[in-house]
Amino acid sequence: MPLTLGVLGAGQLGRMLALAGYPLGLRFRFLDPAPEAPAGQLAEHLAAEYTDERAWAAFADGLAAITYEFENVPVTAARALAERVPVYPPPAALEAAQDRLSEKRLFQELGLPTPACAPVATRAELEAALAALGWPAVLKTRRLGYDGKGQALLRAPADVEPAWRALAGVPLILEAFIPFERELSLLAVRGRSGETAFYPLVETHHRDGILRLSVVVPGATASADQRQAEDYAARVLRRLDYVGVLAIEFFQHNGRLLANEMAPRVHNSGHWTIEGALTSQFENHLRAVLGWPLGAAAARGPAAMLNLIGDTPAPEAVLRVPGAHLHLYGKAPRPGRKLGHLTVCAETPEALAERLAVLRPLAGFPAELQ
Repeated sequence: MPLTLGVLGAGQLGRMLALAGYPLGLRFRFLDPAPEAPAGQLAEHLAAEYTDERAWAAFADGLAAITYEFENVPVTAARALAERVPVYPPPAALEAAQDRLSEKRLFQELGLPTPACAPVATRAELEAALAALGWPAVLKTRRLGYDGKGQALLRAPADVEPAWRALAGVPLILEAFIPFERELSLLAVRGRSGETAFYPLVETHHRDGILRLSVVVPGATASADQRQAEDYAARVLRRLDYVGVLAIEFFQHNGRLLANEMAPRVHNSGHWTIEGALTSQFENHLRAVLGWPLGAAAARGPAAMLNLIGDTPAPEAVLRVPGAHLHLYGKAPRPGRKLGHLTVCAETPEALAERLAVLRPLAGFPAELQ
């Protein structure tokens, strides 16, 4: 009988997990409160709240394992389901990633350098933190922030009051602003046996807090940055007894890697792996949570990914570009919404750059990032 994997969340990441799992003979069941969701177009979808205890039994029935495709799943639900079915990554990883302060403290305990930061609960604490960290700084909600939401850049005293009005009322964290040379992301995967694999570092480019482009760093796997990032990721994997794909995002500043945040799931910066790696992040996540051997994480060659935000190009325009692949998520267009992505592979970095030059306008790529 085919194994059935349960997934908390039914967005595009869940959809891509299912697409990676079907060739392996897997079946999927998704739990997501949205009545219509991208993964629900492909597999069984229970439309219920994550905290609905009555839905847990129906969801968990007959599952080989449970995973999740976004990090804001209630930890209480993950722990309750873990009493019925193995849940990976472990709920402790979910809990650590949901609070920016807990996340930073975990990194620091493990020896990962981070931007300086301080918890903020009152206006007086914000003023004290600004005096300690200096200007500029970034005020963020400790929970539920993603794609640039829940944060404000404080460049001068005049920025404090509007930021406080917008964000006060929930636990906050102030972080020193890092004038980084570049942003990097590392995907790591760990199996049930402790086997690990690491994908090449990718350089990421954002606009308005949303990832727009990720490019495999040329020669990454032989670099000192790659070795350092892998060492840092391995520390986190071991501490959390982690199973599955883990993404860690870094700032590179003065040649040093600073851990910014982590995501205990498959990650947008790794979508290039679908065509660009020997084993995609989605397949390796499935292998890990089911206790199967991991696949090789090496890149097939130069590769990149472009997100499609708010609109999508004509498929035939994309498919004219050699090495380009179009992935649409089945979502209705809306400003700022991730509707799909493009991946592109090439034989040389020069050929990749030429293909990206053609694809960027098709993806509505911001001119200031070109």
